[in-house]
Amino acid sequence: MLLSVSRAALAACKLKMNALVALCHFCELHGPRTLFCTEALHPPSPSPSSQAGIPAPGDRDKDGDREGEGLTMRANSSATQRGEMCEGCRSLPASHPGFVSIDDETGIRFLSHQHPRQPQLFSVVRQACVRSLSCEVCPGREGPIFFGDEQHGFVFSHTFFIKDSLARGFQRWYSIVMVAMDRIYLINSWPFLLRHLKLTIQSLQSTALKVFDSEQGVGPQRAVRMNSVFSPAVFPHQRSGNAARSLTSLTQHPNLWASLHSSFSWLLKACGSRLTEKLLEGAPTEDTLVLIERQTEQEEEMSCWEGADGGVSKSQRHQSGSELDHDFLCDEAKLDELSGPKFRSLRHLRQVLGVAEFRQLAWHVLMGNQVVWRGAHPTLIQSAFIVLKSLLPVGCVRSVPYSTQYEEAYKCNFLGLSPDVPIPAHVSSSEFSVLVDVSTERSSQSSSVGDEDICSVFHFTISSANTQPTDKGPTLLTKLELALSNENLSVDVVSHCLLCLKEEWMNKVKVLFKFSKVDGRGREDTQRVLTLLGATGPGEEDNVRLLKFWMTGLSKTYKSHLMTAVRGGERSPSQ
Repeated sequence: MLLSVSRAALAACKLKMNALVALCHFCELHGPRTLFCTEALHPPSPSPSSQAGIPAPGDRDKDGDREGEGLTMRANSSATQRGEMCEGCRSLPASHPGFVSIDDETGIRFLSHQHPRQPQLFSVVRQACVRSLSCEVCPGREGPIFFGDEQHGFVFSHTFFIKDSLARGFQRWYSIVMVAMDRIYLINSWPFLLRHLKLTIQSLQSTALKVFDSEQGVGPQRAVRMNSVFSPAVFPHQRSGNAARSLTSLTQHPNLWASLHSSFSWLLKACGSRLTEKLLEGAPTEDTLVLIERQTEQEEEMSCWEGADGGVSKSQRHQSGSELDHDFLCDEAKLDELSGPKFRSLRHLRQVLGVAEFRQLAWHVLMGNQVVWRGAHPTLIQSAFIVLKSLLPVGCVRSVPYSTQYEEAYKCNFLGLSPDVPIPAHVSSSEFSVLVDVSTERSSQSSSVGDEDICSVFHFTISSANTQPTDKGPTLLTKLELALSNENLSVDVVSHCLLCLKEEWMNKVKVLFKFSKVDGRGREDTQRVLTLLGATGPGEEDNVRLLKFWMTGLSKTYKSHLMTAVRGGERSPSQ
């Protein structure tokens, strides 16, 4: 009869055990038995007394405790249990202290012996062993299976057979089980466990098969059994004579248990390190959703190219893939990759251009106008775009870093041009564009120009047909300039301020989109919402224009979610 374990006892063990691995065997005389078990012991958290220099009771004589671990493990099995064990049920001799490995990085100790060190875990592993070799079997009896419950733990089990020339059917039944109290942990680890446990099982089976073939070559047992006389009196003796055969004799592996200890210890360490918990604050941002959508679209486009006959060359596909990887690098990484003169941050750009010129340029960016930079230094223009793009949500950015011909505004709102490209007349006379001409005041190699020399080497001319004064501007720009002008705030702090401002106004965009586009409210109701959102007052016209432009950068996922909710009848009858 199996020992019963209370829920409180298992809760106490859960803190000490992430998972353990055990090798189990079905003995023809004694039924399911645990042969070998590896568990991980985490170092105790420091107590206040230990931090003060006073050794805690559990910390005393740690070396002696380690030396006695094998004795503790052996003490878990009673004398009666040891008396019921035959050679096939036993892995290590009674005098063997077991195996101990210590991970220097984490301080975790991996202990291996025939039974777990803790009595509560002995019962858990015992039940997992019985279920894996008796009632919980998959079709064909060999293969992986998952079972368990909250009370006795969850088990990933893989059953298999080992060839034995003296066994019934010439094979013996084994299983490797991994026991944990976390169901999600085991389910997510299924492919990893299956792949690596198969390697261990195949190694055991191939080694045992060589021994089996060798024994069959010396004395074939099939013919002996066919010619032997069967009687009820002889059968128990034959059965007892064939049952007591250990896994070591079946494989003829002199260091079998040490090898299994290394394999199981590595499995516990690797399986634990590959799954980590991360704290995510809230739902994914709109920038994240847009990036995922863009990446998916480009991957689908590349797959279509690969499926087309003679469509796009391999070099072009490789170039597109490299551009995809580069597009999704963070801005800091892109700036670090650029060599030569470059803008390091918004504050640096503001210092180079001047306060008034920077405000004019930032106003055009936030309003969604086309920003054109023309010059002979692509690196400098690309760094300016990287810095300016941080003002906008990702979905509002359409960029052509450097081109030899003009691209229309519907294709890109950031356009870099070589110095000899003419600007069309309809663009230069449009109030929805701004041109920044970059010229060199003195001859110098761009690679030798440092960031601090940009002001002395380059001259920037900003021109636009827009005559509207930008001294009011949107509220977001006013708050950003306050942060940029405050020298007590570092560049990183300003970046976080900008991030918070963008999230604040993106939330207002979502409310306005839901109210005006999805619900279809009138102009008066929309004006009330704008007042409630704080978008009215000084710079109201620019605030509304900013909100409408940023509305184009909402992700398809968010828009689809809102439209689905409306079609699903979530609106109230009054709406």
